[in-house]
Amino acid sequence: MAARIALSTVFGLVLAATAQAQSPVRIGVLNDMSGVYADDQGPGSLLAARMAVEDYGGKAAGRAVEVLSGDHQNKVDIGASIARRWVENEGVGMIADVTNSAIALAVSDIVRDRNKVMIASGAGTALLTGAKCSPNTIQWTYDTWAYGHGMARAIIQTGAKSAYFITADYAFGHDLEKQFSEEFVKQGGKVVGASRHPIGASDFSSLLLQAQSSKAEVVAFANAGGDTSNSLKQAAEFGLGQKQKLGALIMGQNNVRALGLQASQGINLMVPFYWDTNEATRAFAKRFQERHPKKLMPNDMHAGVYSGVLHYLKAVDKAGGEVDGKAVVTAMKALETDDPLFGKGSVRVDGRKLHPMYLFQVKSPAESKGEWDVYKLVATIPAADAFRPLNEGGCPLATN
Repeated sequence: MAARIALSTVFGLVLAATAQAQSPVRIGVLNDMSGVYADDQGPGSLLAARMAVEDYGGKAAGRAVEVLSGDHQNKVDIGASIARRWVENEGVGMIADVTNSAIALAVSDIVRDRNKVMIASGAGTALLTGAKCSPNTIQWTYDTWAYGHGMARAIIQTGAKSAYFITADYAFGHDLEKQFSEEFVKQGGKVVGASRHPIGASDFSSLLLQAQSSKAEVVAFANAGGDTSNSLKQAAEFGLGQKQKLGALIMGQNNVRALGLQASQGINLMVPFYWDTNEATRAFAKRFQERHPKKLMPNDMHAGVYSGVLHYLKAVDKAGGEVDGKAVVTAMKALETDDPLFGKGSVRVDGRKLHPMYLFQVKSPAESKGEWDVYKLVATIPAADAFRPLNEGGCPLATN
């Protein structure tokens, strides 16, 4: 009887191992596919993930790789529901992009509890590598600390000493405002007030009037995506830029195109990737644009999805599979990152991916040579200076 039980156990383990070897490696791209962040992430992030899988050869640990897509509609309950279904019922081992910081924080908890992996490219809150860090989560592209502190230093250098915020009213906007304020005050500036708006707001008039009446030297927009474009457009209509400086703490090439070079020329912005940086980024951008449904060029968050998925697949190979999410993330931290879009870098113990950040200035219409020729380089911020020091984030992983 004992021999039969032992044989049955071995047979069961063999069957389980065989099923594991035959089942695909599944990656879920979770983001806003139809709302205010759809152009900045959305279908472009899904395309970037699929391109990374194709460029890697379509397999990892001897298994085919599949990419799924989910639209969280910027609602935490919907995003969490999709994430749970994926990891519990559909064999998804890694969730990528995860636009919207509130959703990313919820999904980070879910993948930790189920021992899967999250690689956040679209989520900005620095809590993901701070007090809310997880051994199963990596924050790839940017964060609110890098943008908030970096842009505060840049604005102080223009001579401005007072700021008023127009802020997206959720975790991302609050964190971005906090990070900017810390550095701005540290450098001798003063925050005189703030107004907040929901995601996807259409009318910013009351907020802009409050900003105008504050008489702050700088009106800082702590929002992103379509909200940034719409609020800046309305700010121009109100004439805010005539007597106050406008500071977009997160601004991308899609915002520039929405506003036009005439309206956005001279604005400084910070990003870790620009499509026209070198031959490798231009070659990727050409392939990406040809396949994008709107023929958009890739932005930094699309590039982050591509880069993160590539590194994840390398780690799955190194770890011999993806069943143990913590083991895969440990492998990702042990491997040097190296890809054509970000070059060489590393993943820190707190889950922060390290690479340089770049301060760009929006070109004037006369300087631009084409529709997507929108930035000129002002400064390069080394990785060691671009992100929050490891000992300041409060991540428990950093002290273990």
